[in-house]
Amino acid sequence: MKPFARLGSAGAALVAGTLILAGCTGGGATPAGDSGPVDTSGELSGTVKFQTWSLKNEKFTPYFEDLIASFEEEHPDVTIDWVDQPGDGYQDKILAQANSNTLPDVLNLPPDIAFPLVTAGKLLDLSTADPELEAKYNAGAWDAYSRFTGTEGTYGLPWYLGSDLSWWNLEQLEPYDVTEANLPTDVDGWLELSKEVADESDGSVQMVSSMPGVDTFIAADIPVMEEDGTFIFNTDEAVEIVQQYADAYAAGAMPPEALTGSYSGNAEMFLQQKVAYSTGGSGFAGDLRTKAPTLLEHTVATPRPGIPPLFVQGLNVAADSENKEAALAFAEYATNEENQVAFAEIAVGFAPGTAEGADEVAANVADSVDPAQAQAMEVMFAALDTAEATPFQWTGAMTDYLNQQMALAIRGDISAQEALDKIVDYANENRIDQ
Repeated sequence: MKPFARLGSAGAALVAGTLILAGCTGGGATPAGDSGPVDTSGELSGTVKFQTWSLKNEKFTPYFEDLIASFEEEHPDVTIDWVDQPGDGYQDKILAQANSNTLPDVLNLPPDIAFPLVTAGKLLDLSTADPELEAKYNAGAWDAYSRFTGTEGTYGLPWYLGSDLSWWNLEQLEPYDVTEANLPTDVDGWLELSKEVADESDGSVQMVSSMPGVDTFIAADIPVMEEDGTFIFNTDEAVEIVQQYADAYAAGAMPPEALTGSYSGNAEMFLQQKVAYSTGGSGFAGDLRTKAPTLLEHTVATPRPGIPPLFVQGLNVAADSENKEAALAFAEYATNEENQVAFAEIAVGFAPGTAEGADEVAANVADSVDPAQAQAMEVMFAALDTAEATPFQWTGAMTDYLNQQMALAIRGDISAQEALDKIVDYANENRIDQ
C-alpha cells in the first residue's frame, strides 16, 4: 500500500472532473450535499455499499472482514457490501459513479478527489449530520475536509494520516558542532545552519537538497491561500525564505542537480551521503536499514522544522445515499479510535485520524518493527497535533511551474519576488475551483 504517494496526483484531472459534474447538475455552483442532522441512534437496517481504494488484499482483507462482521453483529439488520477499486484510474471511476448516480454509500476519498463531488452536492456535510464528530478527530485532518472553496461544512472523516520527518546525518555534521541537542526547529534556523556548515566545510557538506514549495511556506507559518481560494504567498516573508535558499545555493549548501530535471530526490541523495539532511516518512528508516545500514547508526529523526506537513485519507458519505443513517453509523464506526488504532497497527507507519490513539499505535508496534522506525513513528505521531495539509487546490501542474521559477530564482536569474509573483499569478489563473 502506497496511499500517500497518490495524494496530489489527481490534481490535474480535477478541472475536467469538476466540469463533468457541473454539467450533470445544471452547471455553475451547486448546493453542498444534503445537510442537517442524521440520527444514527435508532434501529438501523438495509444495505450499505462500502468502497475502499486498493485495500482488498492479503494484508488488509482480514481486517475489513472482521470490521464488517463486528458492525453487522451490533446491527443485525444491516448488511455491509464491501467493494474495492484498484489504485489506477480511481478518480475516473469516482467521477463515473457520481455522474451515473451510483456512488457507494460510504467511500474512501482524499480531499483532492472529494472536491468535485463536494461542489456538485454529491457528499454529505458531516459537520451538520453530527456536530459532535469534530472533537473526535485530528484537527488538521478535519480542517483538510472543511476547506472546499465557497462551501460550508466538512465532507470527510479523517481515517489514516501521514507526515514527513527531518533526517540528519550527525556523523557528517559533528565536525561543525551540530548535535542532536542543538538541531534547528524552524525553517530559518535550518537554512542558516546549512549556510554555516557549507561555509565551514568549503561546500563539502550540503544540507539543502530540494527547492522551496508551498509546504515550505506553510512550515514557516506563511499564509498561502485566502478563504476564497486565492493564492497569496508572494509576500515579503515568502521572498525572504526564497532568498535564503538562493543564499544557501550560492554558499555551496545545495547540490546543483537539485535544480534540474535529473534530480533523484533528497532521500536518495541522503542515502548516497551527498547531503546531510533529508525529509521522509517514518518508513525511511527501512530504506536506511536496507540500503545504508552503517549510515543509519549515525542518523537521527526529528520533526520537520516549523509546522509539519499532513497527508490525509478519509471516509465520506454519499449525499444521495438512500440509507444515510446506517451509512453514517458505519463510517463513524470504521473511523472510531479503537478501529483506527487496529488499522494503523497493520498499516505500519501511518497514524489514526482520530484525536487520540497515536501513542497506543506506537506502543503496540514497537516490538515488531525496526527500532529506528519505531522511534521515527513516535516523533511523527507527536507532531501530528500541529500538522497542516497543503490545500488540495494546489495541483501538480502548479508544482511543476513553481519548480521552474524557483530554479531561476535560486540560481539568481530572476529575483525571489519576481518568481513568487509569477507563481502566484499562474496558480490563480489556473485555479481548479473556478
